[in-house]
Amino acid sequence: MAYPDTYYARTMTDRKLRPPLRGEAHCDVAVVGGGLAGLTTALQLSRSGLRVAVLEAQVVGFGASGRNGGFVTPGFATGGDTIAARVGKEAARQLHRLSIEGVEFVRHTIEALDISAAKPRDGLVSVLRYDDGDALKAYADQTARDHGYELQYLRREDVRSVLKSARYYQGLRDPKAFHIHPLNYLRSVADEIERLGGSIHESSEVVQCDLSGSQKMLRTREGTLRATRVVLATGGYTGPVFSQLHRAFLPIATYVMISEPAPRLIAQAVATTDAVGDNRRAGDYYRLVDGGNRLLWGGRITTRAASADALARELRREMVGTYPQLAGLKTELAWSGLMSYARHLMPQIGELQPGVWYCTAFGGHGLNTTAIAGKVVAEGILGVSDRYRQFAPFGLSWAGGAAGLAAAQLTYWKLQAQDWWRERHAATKDKVTA
Repeated sequence: MAYPDTYYARTMTDRKLRPPLRGEAHCDVAVVGGGLAGLTTALQLSRSGLRVAVLEAQVVGFGASGRNGGFVTPGFATGGDTIAARVGKEAARQLHRLSIEGVEFVRHTIEALDISAAKPRDGLVSVLRYDDGDALKAYADQTARDHGYELQYLRREDVRSVLKSARYYQGLRDPKAFHIHPLNYLRSVADEIERLGGSIHESSEVVQCDLSGSQKMLRTREGTLRATRVVLATGGYTGPVFSQLHRAFLPIATYVMISEPAPRLIAQAVATTDAVGDNRRAGDYYRLVDGGNRLLWGGRITTRAASADALARELRREMVGTYPQLAGLKTELAWSGLMSYARHLMPQIGELQPGVWYCTAFGGHGLNTTAIAGKVVAEGILGVSDRYRQFAPFGLSWAGGAAGLAAAQLTYWKLQAQDWWRERHAATKDKVTA
């Protein structure tokens, strides 16, 4: 997701070039990574008056941080029951509330900084590809009961009135979730950090570090940065310089494409401005962009990035399989990027050693979880809360290296097979009852 000719890069409003670090510099907190997690942390620390410097190996918003689907919705990459099995029901409820707070943080930041270019639009619909309305109703009831968070249940006829696909059954609409242009959001956050006195250095990959002692050192190819505290927020592109993080997550590729302008054709399939996602693991997600003129479509994961042509064919096959009426809709662009997944599928957030913090592994659910991660890490550095400790049960355990990647791919194929069987069973049942 890093190509300069993508839709997101073409439509970004801030084209500022930020010079690399040169010579020697000092700050209170050095943040490594100019993506969602790093810039949110830097923003909160800058607001508190600390001198912050951000080192970014490429450009602000490089990779999945700036060119993702743009969905801002509560939750994590893994489900609430799995989290509760590990930490208990009450701790799981508190974590979910943090994820809701992350959504609110993004919304408040857009409003406070007047980021109109982020183009926020309310509404996200999660749909089933098999018949199980009772389970959805039960989930909506539980969410309202546990968190006071209301979801709107959609019957099959409600779903198909706006999503013209025979693949969909029931759904839930979240009116508080929203979707945005993530790169414009992120670059506006960067502008605010600089306005508050922080510095951001692009093309500044850390090639050597010494994180021992009270004064930390980060060396790039052209400069050296010294700070009393360091935040590592490097995501799926973390290199071996930070070995404890590098071994603790799996870099997983995800894919996005965007269509040509064809508003009338697209409206024959998608008649809603809500963002849409299905219930499969690594399922489809899509939304209208460019004022309804184009369709952005994402999905699928692999343990290594495929070519742009290959991924476009895969995504098109999925899109046309869902909406045959879009067979004539041409793909204009397609791109891929790396996300970071821990084996436990939860964010990795905490203090690695005195003065060294980490904030990574958001597993494709980054716009809300990076926001709350940056907020709680900043609170920990400032000493105003220890809420980051809620993520302590999900630490930096070894992800398995090459064997872990192979296991992740096998697990994904297994989940795909389970999804296929459930959908085939639902389709067969529909034919029998028709």
